Amino acid sequence: MNRIGLLPTSLTVNGTDYPINTDFRVCLNIMQAMADPELDAWRKVYVCLYWLYDAFEAEPDAPLIMPPEDYDDAYKAACEFLDHGTRSDGKNHPALMDWEQDADILFPAVNRAAGFETRSAEYIHWWTFLGWCMSVDSSSVWANVLSLRSKRARGKPLEKWEQEYWAANKAICVLRHRDTPEEKAQKEELKKLFV
Repeated sequence: MNRIGLLPTSLTVNGTDYPINTDFRVCLNIMQAMADPELDAWRKVYVCLYWLYDAFEAEPDAPLIMPPEDYDDAYKAACEFLDHGTRSDGKNHPALMDWEQDADILFPAVNRAAGFETRSAEYIHWWTFLGWCMSVDSSSVWANVLSLRSKRARGKPLEKWEQEYWAANKAICVLRHRDTPEEKAQKEELKKLFV
């Protein structure tokens, strides 16, 4: 069947169609959890499945309950959906953005692309939101910051104006590192040594 132009509202896992929560806010919450160093891999998978699938841990009398043997494939399908239907090349690439950190520069750019305040909309499909992210005007702050981060991640030299922009806007250009629980514990131990 031809699916061009359709926005998915369910994902097929082992032959069963499971309805999903496609609002961009749900997906942003999942993306935020995936980037949270406080959550281990198992908890990240759980958060993804819990937020995205209506049938995950559904009430016993629910019309559709996802069996545990579908969890692994459901997670793979969820990741593909969250990645806008594209498959990763399997390589680790440096992070160029952080949905939470970049929110203040992301939403003005997306709102301009959409032509309205997206956060006030009752519902926007995740892929529609991602489409607006992809069509952001190259003159937006968010697009400039992503471009600079990309150049630096690839080891490309920045032009003079880019260097000046980076230096003047480090608060938005530099991706902040969030400590894992282990790193926090190590820092606390170090502080104790110097007190």
